[in-house]
Parts: sequence; structure tokens; C-alpha cells
Amino acid sequence: MRGGGTGDLDSGVFLDVDTVDTGDLDRSVLDRVLARWRWHEVADPAPVEERLAGAAVAVTNKVVLDEARLSRAAREGLRLVCLAATGTNNVDLEAARGLGVAVANVTSYATPSVAQHVFALVLALTTRLCAYRDAVAAGRWSASTRFCLLDYPVRELAGKTLVVVGYGELGQAVARLGEAFGMQVLVAERRGRPPRPGRVPLEAGLARADVLSLHCPLTPETLGLVGARELAAMRPDALLINTARGGIVDEVVLAEALRAGRLGGAGVDVLGREPPPQDHPLLAPDIPNLIVTPHTAWASREARQRVLAEIALNIEAFASGVRRNRVE
Repeated sequence: MRGGGTGDLDSGVFLDVDTVDTGDLDRSVLDRVLARWRWHEVADPAPVEERLAGAAVAVTNKVVLDEARLSRAAREGLRLVCLAATGTNNVDLEAARGLGVAVANVTSYATPSVAQHVFALVLALTTRLCAYRDAVAAGRWSASTRFCLLDYPVRELAGKTLVVVGYGELGQAVARLGEAFGMQVLVAERRGRPPRPGRVPLEAGLARADVLSLHCPLTPETLGLVGARELAAMRPDALLINTARGGIVDEVVLAEALRAGRLGGAGVDVLGREPPPQDHPLLAPDIPNLIVTPHTAWASREARQRVLAEIALNIEAFASGVRRNRVE
């Protein structure tokens, strides 16, 4: 591909393609923008430096590109790093800037998938879906003297209060779904800021929430945002949903609150360490009303296909001298 002022871009490398494509995606969208691709999986024994060798474009999801790796790759012709994600923490942006290596991310690709996952968790917890499934499997329905089981209380979402923390694209999408279920939606203001119109202080939101859904990035300000004090402020029948980042919630305290019945339930798609160790506090088998999913809220096939399409558009834009989704 002719670079339109950026030089020729003829070869690309995807450093960890299996974090996006498990064999169910159409990669031709990338084949159309570069003549040659090399595909590497996470478990590929080749060192990252060797994977990068000679590539003009590097695509990474979770493979870290630090200053040393970027410097060597730039000397060998690297011009553009495409992130297969929105977050930029895996690339040394300052080093990229100094080396003249452009960096672009992808945004807005997983909104329907994440919002859908949030309410899958909310609905499963609200209807006690897992508990009833297990009861049926254990034969308790067959042994019942009634036509139905009423062992676990089922609640309706209509009329309940959904508090959204982080009101970007994902938070707004979740809010719209909440409204469709007849919920009252409150948007929590960032801690330490006076509430803007249409927002409530976080502390007030915690006290009013039937469902608290987190959609803020992990920053020094949001690290441990939901800890013992915040969980104690919530109603004992409230639900906590975290599809943002694990470090936003104190996971040990959350496990304790669920065991003690101080929280109605939690749906968690992200943990502070991924993959988690087997002794992670939220993987213990004795925690009631907890659903943990393995960071799959973003991962519908449609969303992952959009990732590839966005990367292709970023490469085309760079080759034409157009800034698109550039973070450096």
C-alpha cells in the first residue's frame, strides 16, 4: 500500500491474534490493506522482538511494547502500532512519540456486546437464574409438591434504580437499556467534583442504587473506588455489576460482603489479575449470589469483527496521511 506521504506500508504483524480471533473471524479485511501479514498467537515461543522484525505495522492487544522493543522495531522499519483495544497502557506512548512511531487504538466497537452482558448479569441475579437452574438439576422441582419452585425471591427491574458510574459510551448504552426495562437511571458524578446537572454525588447514588454498574476507566482516582465504605453504604439487597476493570473494586471486601449478606449479589466480568490465580478471593466456591465471567463482556463475534475492521481503517488512514483514532 502506498503511504500517501508516510512511505510504503507493505507488511504487518499481529502479535497476539488469538486474543481477538479464535478462528471465527474474517481476516480478509486486513488482507486488503496490507500485502503481507504474519500472525502470532500468545503462546508463540518466538520472542516479541523477532515477531516484530521487519514489520511496518504492528498490531497488539495485550503484548507490551516498551521503549526497548519499540526502538529496535523502529530501526527495522516499524511505522505504525495498531492497538486491538481502546486502552493504551500496553504501549509506551512517550517512546513511540520520540521514535516517530504512530499509535492508533479502536473505540466504540464493543458497546452492544458490553451493554448486553451487563443486563445478562443483572437479569441472571435478579431472577436467581443460576439458583433455579441448579435446583432443577438437583431434582428439587421433580420432588416438589407444587407446580413451581418458589425457593428464591425473584424481583422485577421496573421501578428499580440503576446507578451508572462512568457515563461514556458504555455507561450511556447501559442507561438506555435500564430505561427500557422501566428503571430510574441516576448518573454518579466523579468523586471530588460538584455534581453537574443531571448527576448525583457518588455517595448519594450508592445509597439509592438497586443496581450499581461500573463503566469508568482504571486510573489512580478510581483504583479501589468501591471498597468497604462504599459497599456498606449500599442497600443489603442491591446488586453490583463490574464490567470495567477489576482494580476499581476491592475484591476481598466484596467477597466478605456477599458472604455476610450485606450485598444482594454481584456480577463481575473483570478481576484485578487476569487470568486469576485459583485462590483468587472471588473464585471461592462458598460466595453466594456471585457470577464471575472471564472478561467476555466485550467479546461477541460481531464486536471482535469490528475490531479488525477498525484496525484496517486505521491503517488505511495512516497510509493516506490522515489522523484517525491516533493516540500518538
